[in-house]
Amino acid sequence: MSDRDPQIKSSEPDWVATRAFHAREILRHMVSLVADETTDLAPTPLPLPKGVYIDEDRFAAEREHLFLGQPVVAGLTGDIPNPGDVLLFDAAGPSILVMRGKDNVVHAFLNMCTHRGAKLIEESEPWTGHMSRLTCPFHAWTFDNAGKLIGQPSKGSFKDCEIGARNLVELPCIEAKGLIFVRAGGGDPIDIDVHLGDFADVLAMIELHRAVPVKQGILHAESNWKFALDTYGEGYHFGKLHESTIGQTHFNDMACFYPFGRHHRVGFPDKSVSGMLGLDESEWPKTEYGGVHFLFPNTVIFFGSIVPGVFFTQVFRLFPDGVGKTRCQFGVYAPFGILSDSYRDTCVMAYNQTAKIVQTEDYRVASAGYANLKTAPDDFHVVLGANEIALQAVQRNLAQAIGMPLA
Repeated sequence: MSDRDPQIKSSEPDWVATRAFHAREILRHMVSLVADETTDLAPTPLPLPKGVYIDEDRFAAEREHLFLGQPVVAGLTGDIPNPGDVLLFDAAGPSILVMRGKDNVVHAFLNMCTHRGAKLIEESEPWTGHMSRLTCPFHAWTFDNAGKLIGQPSKGSFKDCEIGARNLVELPCIEAKGLIFVRAGGGDPIDIDVHLGDFADVLAMIELHRAVPVKQGILHAESNWKFALDTYGEGYHFGKLHESTIGQTHFNDMACFYPFGRHHRVGFPDKSVSGMLGLDESEWPKTEYGGVHFLFPNTVIFFGSIVPGVFFTQVFRLFPDGVGKTRCQFGVYAPFGILSDSYRDTCVMAYNQTAKIVQTEDYRVASAGYANLKTAPDDFHVVLGANEIALQAVQRNLAQAIGMPLA
């Protein structure tokens, strides 16, 4: 299934028109749900043994097959837009440097000097910088931003060692649709067409290559990363957990679900949709495209406007810090550039408000629930309702990717 408007013929698509086209399609879907007082549903509920979230062997398989074996998002194009820009990416496991070379091509390397293994960059995430060369703080071995060893003090001391003059260790990396993907465990080049499938058209439509970073930080949950991820894909909790925020503006337990292989998009109807019931479509107001986009295995991208004409791109990348801890790399971007100082301030405010809600509400209940799971009876099951269709899809796809059934 393609999400691109077939009516647009230009080789350079009009993304504003494309988004408007799909915004109207989504609105029709939402009006139908509100009229029927229902939500998109899975065929049945899905019980999950508590081991899906607490089992150490399963977690080890996830680290191997997902965070080391799958392409994961290390950042956006806008994080390192210029030749010489460097991004630190530690969260998937090994410490990695993502660098844009003089030819504007992005490469990923282990953040490890090939002499004695010292870190070339000793900062902590989130960190970006600009440098034409990297010099090891230990013995001053120096590498260019293509990973080539260009400076080696006492070079003659290594002349009889075949591996005594090595370039940086490179990892598979590719830039596509405004996102930078890295396979942290090495291996074959990334086939991004296979990884994204038809979801590539959806990502192209939200023009992530234009997004400019405004504010980034780290959120923490004392829970398994999948347990924290489960808070992103359903509106069933809006009315209670977020009753003073999104629960005021959006319907509880209503969601439009659009799967694209292992990825998906979810839309949550706001309460203004009820005013369209009984009207001819020609009388509906213009609506902006928006939605929550899940990029397998661990990235959530919100694109849309909170108020008409004021857009945000919010990116959440959830990584495990052990079986029972989650580090979420959270960033807010100006999707079409920072248009003014006041708009930058609005984006900062959006970061602060969203971070507070996610940390004190979503991750609070995830952390408390995970603590309960660890002490629950051995036969205890979490259950995902038929109304939690996106969560069911995520858990099934993750289980398939690691080769461990959910039962």
